[in-house]
Amino acid sequence: MSNHHGREFLGFVATGPSIGLPEFLWTWISSPKPKIKANGEPNEAPYGLRKVEAVLLDKGYNASIIDPSYLNRYADTSKLLLVGHHDFFAYGPPSNEWWLITGREPVNRKSFRRLMESPAVKKMRRRGVKIIAGGPAAWQWLYEVELWKKWGVTSIFDGEAERILPNIIEKALNNEELPFYIYVGSHDSPSIEEIPTIKKASVNGLIEIMRGCPRGCKFCSVTLRPLRYIPLEKIEEEVLVNVRNGVTRGLIHSEDILLYGADGVKPRPDPVLKLHDTVLKHVKSLAWSHASLAAIKYAEEEHKLITKVMEKIREKQDYIGVEVGVETGGYELAKKIMPAKSAPYKPEKWHEVVEDAFRIMHENNIIPAATLIIGLPEETEKDVMETIELIEKLRPYRSLIVPMLFVPMGNLKHGVMFKREMLKDSHIELMFKILDHSIYWSEEIMNHYYLKSRAYYPLKFLLRFFIGYVKRKTDKIRKNLIIAST
Repeated sequence: MSNHHGREFLGFVATGPSIGLPEFLWTWISSPKPKIKANGEPNEAPYGLRKVEAVLLDKGYNASIIDPSYLNRYADTSKLLLVGHHDFFAYGPPSNEWWLITGREPVNRKSFRRLMESPAVKKMRRRGVKIIAGGPAAWQWLYEVELWKKWGVTSIFDGEAERILPNIIEKALNNEELPFYIYVGSHDSPSIEEIPTIKKASVNGLIEIMRGCPRGCKFCSVTLRPLRYIPLEKIEEEVLVNVRNGVTRGLIHSEDILLYGADGVKPRPDPVLKLHDTVLKHVKSLAWSHASLAAIKYAEEEHKLITKVMEKIREKQDYIGVEVGVETGGYELAKKIMPAKSAPYKPEKWHEVVEDAFRIMHENNIIPAATLIIGLPEETEKDVMETIELIEKLRPYRSLIVPMLFVPMGNLKHGVMFKREMLKDSHIELMFKILDHSIYWSEEIMNHYYLKSRAYYPLKFLLRFFIGYVKRKTDKIRKNLIIAST
């Protein structure tokens, strides 16, 4: 329950173990405590929880989001406890990479265990309070059945909540038996009309602009949901909810910002420009959550749309950050698992698409945090070497690259999770290439773009210390590998 110093992507630090720093400092860097009201409600709360809160309030339930450290105040009176999390057990990316590389338990897993074993939650269990866990990481409970039983979790809710959850809540409050695992398929996804407006502020002013994704990548669960565009008036209404509650930052969220109101996978200028006009007139700063590399290339080359959008954004700030997906540089692997990732360009053009999009972002002061998946099903040695080749091509472009180990999700949910013992020499070479790239650019990003205010100097000092620590450890590991190989 944190706004990550107003910088959403600092939350990624919470997915690792405390490295080179005491845990309390590591947690302060990633997840400082938010402003809490006297009743335990945080001023900002995760957007997904805000949607659940809104739908329950609309149905007449007395529902509130409470900071975990204040749960003891409600242990004697609560009738139902709903717990949401982005990464309950640190099986999601990049938590499992941190875990694999360091061999140490990530902070987010440790903090969740402390919550579930806290006196407040234990008291609720003794009183017979039903516990329902959900959110993006609901699937992780299938790998932790013993903890599921130990912590007395009644049901796991996996999927969009707006249509189905109120009925589950009613059954729980009537003491009816609930299914152990509730999966919401596409036929039960809510319509635009069924998605409520949030009532209170979301973390860093995050606002959803669309749901679903048309690209159909096999490793992604979002593509299993129908595509829906949130109307501009509804987006503006949620922005104003945040602003009225003192959150004047804006973070527009979808799987691909540039596909808002698109023609299939081809961005259209009018909807994207109107979206930015609508949000920017109310907020003091703006961030994007995700964009696709193919959309960035097409938008700029066909419509100069990136240039036009950034002209609007530069009236508020110098740069913008966004998460993008490279996933693999293997040509054949890309054709198999993400054939529409490069659309409207052919999969054979994937390297060209990636490099052109990185160049466009570099020229327009867009700083990408790029994900790359190691160990995808059917990955070959050739795929890994082609991925290394692609990473080398990206060296001139300001960016961070985050390696992720394959986690079975989407249409690949029956696959095998990639584990430490599956790493090959080529994977290790790839990870060193990625680390060298990110360390090289992180220092410039820190010095010239990120956390420029004097108020952030202590945080920047600790982040610089961490970067230096990683460089020293990397050099030591590299030397040891060379010695071992000789």
